Amino acid sequence: MITNATPQGAAALASDIRDIKPPVEISSGWAWLWWTAAALAVLCAAVLLWRLLKNRKVNIVPPPPVPAHLRAKQKLAEALALISQPKPFVIAVSDTARAYLEERFDFHAPERTTEEFLRELGGTKLLLPEQKESLGQFLESCDLVKFAKYEPGENELLALHGSALRLIEETEPRPISNSESQISNHGKSEQIVNRQS
Repeated sequence: MITNATPQGAAALASDIRDIKPPVEISSGWAWLWWTAAALAVLCAAVLLWRLLKNRKVNIVPPPPVPAHLRAKQKLAEALALISQPKPFVIAVSDTARAYLEERFDFHAPERTTEEFLRELGGTKLLLPEQKESLGQFLESCDLVKFAKYEPGENELLALHGSALRLIEETEPRPISNSESQISNHGKSEQIVNRQS
C-alpha cells in the first residue's frame, strides 16, 4: 500500500536512493609474501654490507710504531727551541732521556727521584758502568737547574743536550748483521747490545 504519493514525497524517495559503490579490490594471499621477501632482501643486503665494512677495517694494518730512539731524538731536536729558557729546556731533555731509557730497556721508574732512579738502574746490567756514571752526572746537572734554580749558559745547556743524545746513540738497537740473524734464526734469543760493547 502506497501512501502519500505526492510529487514531493516521490522526490524525497528518489533522493534517498544511493548509487552503487565501486568494486573493492580483494588482495590475494600472496601480497604479504612479497613484502616479507623484500624486507628480508634489504636485511640481508645490510648484513652483507656491514660484514664487508667490518672485514675491511680489520684488514687495515696499522703502521709500525716509531722506535724509542727515533722518538727520543725527535724530542731532543724539538727541545732545542727552548734553549733560551733553561728550566723548560732541561726538563724536556731530562724527561726525554728518562722516557727513552724506560721504554728502551723496559725499566719502569716514572715517579722516582734521580737518586732512586740511579740506584735502581745501578743494580741492573742495562748500561755499561761508564754510561751509568755519565747518566748520573747528566741527571744531577739537570736537577740543579730544575730544583736549585741554577741558570746555566747556552754552552752548558748544549752540553746537557749532547749528553742525552750521546746516551741515546750509544744504547739504541743496532741493525742485525747477516751472521747474527742466522744465529737468532737457529733458536737463540737476541740480546740487547750496546754500541760500545
